[in-house]
Amino acid sequence: MMTVPAHLRYSAGHTWLDQTGDPVTVGLTKHAADGMRYIVYVQLPDIGAELTVGQPCGSVESSKTASDVDAPASGVVLAVNAALRADPSLVNRDPFGAGWLFRIRVTDLGATMTAEEYAKLMQVPFPDSVC
Repeated sequence: MMTVPAHLRYSAGHTWLDQTGDPVTVGLTKHAADGMRYIVYVQLPDIGAELTVGQPCGSVESSKTASDVDAPASGVVLAVNAALRADPSLVNRDPFGAGWLFRIRVTDLGATMTAEEYAKLMQVPFPDSVC
């Protein structure tokens, strides 16, 4: 069953945003991570890079495919998850925790969804699937 944590915001590009702190933490959803299967490489934006909502800012590669990661919000990258260089499969194992991608100071949140809206888009029962 797909996990959709209720406290996060989601993009149609299957990224999540945790707005509980500043900067905002961004990662791939479990749906995206599961779809990639075994992630073998993650390209992250540079610290200091200015991201534009909806524009590619990195990529994720698996043994099966490669996919761009689109910025779910505009802002400046303040941190990246260096642990993913040594172990990109953290995104598969813990997409909402240790597998986070980067942190940004948001200037434009863009169009994000609540967990309930994202679950509906993914046709997942809500709130049963929320952790």
